[in-house]
Amino acid sequence: MQNGEALASHLAHLAQQKAVRARKRRLARAAPAPRIRTGVSPKQAQGGQAEERARHHLLDAGATVLARNLRCKGGEIDLVALDHGVLVFVEVRYRGSERFGGAAASVNRRKRQRLVLAARYFLPTLVRRYFSGHPPPCRFDVIAQTPLATTWLKHAFAEDLE
Repeated sequence: MQNGEALASHLAHLAQQKAVRARKRRLARAAPAPRIRTGVSPKQAQGGQAEERARHHLLDAGATVLARNLRCKGGEIDLVALDHGVLVFVEVRYRGSERFGGAAASVNRRKRQRLVLAARYFLPTLVRRYFSGHPPPCRFDVIAQTPLATTWLKHAFAEDLE
């Protein structure tokens, strides 16, 4: 009797293992493996270097960099600086050549809208943190970079933040 029970228990165990393996195979086919992101892409690294050069350019010109890479659902602001009492929202653009209009020309209407949306989102926090609740004058600048030059375009576009 014990041999019969042992055989039945062993067969049940084998069937359970087979069912578990089948379930794992089925689940593996149904859901793709998660992509693990290691590091940044070459374009992201290039963009980070351009932002760092732009930050140094602002500091060399006497501006104070208050924040960088402020992201919200509506957009992103690369740099926020204080330039002689003016709160400046800076978009950094890098282009390897001038073939398609250059770096400054790449700040189109849609990009400007996203910058304004992000600036409106972060402005109350920046005013509380750095200006004791009193809103300073604001402007939008673009720092356009090519391999040969860095150009700071002050008042790149006008927009009311209220």
